[in-house]
This record gives sequence, C-alpha cells and structure tokens, in this order.
Amino acid sequence: MSFSSLQSPSSSTSHPLAPYGWDDAWADEFAPHEPEGLLPGRVIRVDRGQCDVVTADGIVRADTAFVTPNDPMRVVCTGDWVAVEPAGNPRYVRTYLPRRTAFVRSTSSNRSEGQILAANVDHAIVAVSLAVELDLGRIERFLALAWESGAQPVVVLTKADLVPDAATLGHLVEDVETTAPGVPVLPVSSLDGAGLEVLVAVVSGGTSVLLGQSGAGKSTLANALLGEDVMDVQATRDADGKGRHTTTTRNLLALPGGGALIDTPGLRGVGLWDAESGVGQVFSEIEDLAARCRFHDCAHESEPGCAVLAAIEDGVLPERRLDSYRKLIRENQRIVAKTDARLRAEIKRDWKRKGAQGKAAMEAKRGRWA
Repeated sequence: MSFSSLQSPSSSTSHPLAPYGWDDAWADEFAPHEPEGLLPGRVIRVDRGQCDVVTADGIVRADTAFVTPNDPMRVVCTGDWVAVEPAGNPRYVRTYLPRRTAFVRSTSSNRSEGQILAANVDHAIVAVSLAVELDLGRIERFLALAWESGAQPVVVLTKADLVPDAATLGHLVEDVETTAPGVPVLPVSSLDGAGLEVLVAVVSGGTSVLLGQSGAGKSTLANALLGEDVMDVQATRDADGKGRHTTTTRNLLALPGGGALIDTPGLRGVGLWDAESGVGQVFSEIEDLAARCRFHDCAHESEPGCAVLAAIEDGVLPERRLDSYRKLIRENQRIVAKTDARLRAEIKRDWKRKGAQGKAAMEAKRGRWA
C-alpha cells in the first residue's frame, strides 16, 4: 500500500494502522512530516534506546536517539505515534506526535522525575485480584494516576471464580464502587469467561492500558482479550496470592474485536506525579463536602463548621476515605514541591502556622493547669 493512502482522510479506517488506532486526527498531526519522506507508525515496544514500530510496511526496529533521551518525560514510550525514517541502518525515530493522554508515575529514585508508562490511552484498566484481600488504598492510588492521565479508568476485579457466592461478590463490587466514584467496576473470570463480554465491549473503543500488581491476573486477562496465549502466565503463590513479573516490557497489541491493548509489568510502586486533579476526581465526594465548609482553607481536622468532619460523624463518609485522601494530597504536594519553589514556601509557611497554633494551645492548657 502506498504512503499516500495513509494520509487520505476518507481511508483512515481502511489502512493497515487502523487496528492500532490511526484516525483522521492523527493523519492531520502527521501531515507536516510527509514532505520529509518519513513514515507514520505506532510504538508497540521500547527496549534500551530502541523501539519496535508498526508501520504500513510492517514492524520495524528503530533507534530513539533523536528524541531527547535524557529527559524521562520526553522519551519515546509504548503507545506513541511517531515519524520514523523509511530506511537506514539503523533507522531512526525523528519525533513523536503530540500525545493526547499520558499515564505518568513518579520514579522509584530519589530524583524529582516522572516516568511515562503509556501514551495515547483511552481506557486505564486497573486489574485487582479477588484472590487476596482488597487493598482499597492502592486502588485509589491507581485511579488518581488514571484520572490524571486523561484516560477513563475501569476497575476489573479478576479471578471472580474464586469468590464463593454471588452475595459476597456483590459486596466486594460495592466496596470498590464506593472507593471509585464514577468508575465502572467489572468482576470477571478469565477461567470461565464470566464478565468478559462487557470488558471486550469497553476495550474495543480505543487503546487500553492494563495496570496492576504482580499476581493480579493481567497476563491471563490479556490472553483472554486477545483470544490466544500471547502473554506468559505464571501461577501465583498459594501463601499470599502474589505473582512474579511475567510481563517485563510494555507491549501494545491489536485486539481481534477492535481496539488495542498495552500490557504492563506488575507495578510494586505507584508513586503520584503531579496528580492533584486526579486525586480530586477519586475523592470527589470529599471535595464536594469541602466546598460547604465554613472556612475555604479548612484542613478538615478540628475546624468549626467542617462539612467533611460532620459527614464522618453522621456515618455518611468513611473515615478511611478521609485518611487516604489526606495521605495522597500530602504525597502529591511533596512531589510537586521538589520542582516548585513557590509551593515549597507555602508548605513551609503552613508547617510554621500549625506549629505556632500547637504551641499556643499547649501554653493555654498549661495556663489552665497553673
């Protein structure tokens, strides 16, 4: 097929990249690179400065040295649409097209850096195993990053066949729905296929990234969606339900029912990266309550007229939710403060203010005892 056929808006649903998400908007974004003789393609795998790119001519191996290798937020990642050289040894990725969405977490190092896990994702599927006790706090953390990325989160409760009865499964789903307002929660079983038809319908509408801890059943779920055993699967440990890293790289694969799937390695650490709006989305009920507090800067600790504390006293808001909200807000502020001098100064002033308030309260208490 000729290169020009990829650029024709009327043919955007019929050319070879359509299964990988190519559309008229991407054709428009790529148009300035056409006169240079470059080829459009989508990155399906990245490995040590090189990447596999699917193009109209098939999958090619390309070097990413031209694309800011020393900036972790600007390196090529799985899911990127790129302009790649038509030939050469090696051939190079010249640039990537502006990202529509990007799933970013903080790195595990002590440096103030973000790490892009996947780009141009429509759905962020958070896989949670029902073989172990639910960790609602970790689910909230994944969802904060998912909302911040610009993708629509979906929580998939895997290994539903291990839940003894429908009533118990229903309660587990309700617990997660309370933790994930506005997010679809789908119990599925890759073993017997229960619930998979709903998930297939969701992922067929764009690109999805599969996220979760090792042992969450991501690779098994990916195989079920792909209709064949493409991803390696290993059994989880009986003692704690945890699994090994069967997926070691992020791979993008076209799904037989439409859409594309990015499978990722199990994530032990899920650090926030400038995810204030994502945290607010996860805890939308707390932010709605906070808007009704007497003071606009209410910390929801002991202030009079605090609508959040009133909701906890009335049993409307679980205290666990407020604790988790505070934790993620503090963590996100620390991350942002590492690169934002103004915010660092604001946090320092807030610490001093609270310290002065605590000191004044202690002196007043001592005065009453004297």
